Amino acid sequence: MRDTADEHVEAWGDELPWLDPVQEAIIVRLAVLGRHLTQARRAALDAGGLEHGQFKILLMLRRGRPPYEAGPSELADRLGLTRGALSARLGPLEEAGLIERSGMDGGDRRRVRVRLTGAGNAAFERHATTENRGETALLATLTPAERDTLADLLRKLVLSR
Repeated sequence: MRDTADEHVEAWGDELPWLDPVQEAIIVRLAVLGRHLTQARRAALDAGGLEHGQFKILLMLRRGRPPYEAGPSELADRLGLTRGALSARLGPLEEAGLIERSGMDGGDRRRVRVRLTGAGNAAFERHATTENRGETALLATLTPAERDTLADLLRKLVLSR
């Protein structure tokens, strides 16, 4: 069975005799799968009416334990954003009812908490479920042992960087 990576390697094999065909096939296949996952995630976000940055905020809030809340500075740090960039992303989420900002107990209005609402949690669940279905379908062709092997090999590559 041949794929586009085989065609790519074959096309370049004569032009670049120094090219390692196995290495090139691996890199091309990783790129193809990366594009596939990116497109599938984008489609899932579009279907749910979320932007990538908005979903990441919901994700970061949901990663914690109930009541799924964090301070703006903590969220900005986790997401690698400036405080201003985070604030700009929080506004539309708050207007959509997906998050709420509230003052800390004790009345200190300088300290704000960002909390995932019920609607925000439902939006997160819908998107995560849709994304998971696509990922499951992608990996369905592999046996459980093959998935374990692939996960181990990819971990080894990630840790080497």
